[in-house]
Amino acid sequence: MNTVKRQRGRPKSQFKESSAGTMQSLDRALGVLEGIARSGQATLTDLSLSLGVPTATTHRILTTLQKHGFVSFNEERQDWSIGLEAYRIGVAFMNQTSLAEVSRPVMRQLMEKTGETANLAIPDGAEVVFVGQVETLNPIRAFFARGTRTSMHASGIGKAILSSLQEAEVRRLLMASGLVAFTENTLTTPADLFEDLQRTRVRGYSFDSEERYIGMSCIGSAIYDEHQEACGGVSISGPNTRFDALHVPELGAMVAEAAAEITQLIGGRPPRADQTDPSDFAGGVV
Repeated sequence: MNTVKRQRGRPKSQFKESSAGTMQSLDRALGVLEGIARSGQATLTDLSLSLGVPTATTHRILTTLQKHGFVSFNEERQDWSIGLEAYRIGVAFMNQTSLAEVSRPVMRQLMEKTGETANLAIPDGAEVVFVGQVETLNPIRAFFARGTRTSMHASGIGKAILSSLQEAEVRRLLMASGLVAFTENTLTTPADLFEDLQRTRVRGYSFDSEERYIGMSCIGSAIYDEHQEACGGVSISGPNTRFDALHVPELGAMVAEAAAEITQLIGGRPPRADQTDPSDFAGGVV
């Protein structure tokens, strides 16, 4: 009778000694920082096991990061969390383009006009990261904490950004990430997604109908930088019942107008009409 040997011990480390052109110690430190950021709080043991780094090494990294204010240690819970210095660096990144600061008054107006929560997100690979929000006063509303990530193909802002890209770039992103199904309404085939991106490009806004979360809809539009490239997007989100077919075009026009205003305020330029081809996403297979 054949038996399968089970591997014992800690998981294989993601940090390789032979990584050409990189410093292993810095790779490990950044990996620890990312691990804490993903989990919110983490114990030394959990970090060591999840990253495949010896406990003693992980502890040295944490104490070094703590010395510089990048992480903090909670004595009562005996776990680690992100420190103030990491936040300051994140703020410095946002101030680099002042996108969040410039967008906020426009988002507030958008929230007041539509009655829905207004969101701001920026692209990161095949995902978008939410970096700002103005919540509606409506008791039933959507909420995304700053730093929340979601796949582009299942996001109003994400689909708006994808619609601004050349087909080859969209295919590259999809090949790397895949089309994960979050709900029964998620667009999980290239043909369906490309057809949706074509509609988005023509009308100037995207529509996410329960594609990420059941019961929630979202309308998004892309924000462009000075190079006519999508550097982010603005959206409104709320209960699916308030996004019926009768109101979506009106809401979409408001979102597209807000995105155009933010684009202008940051010195950006939307692509010219002759630079976009509505048939670019006519279909195809990734």
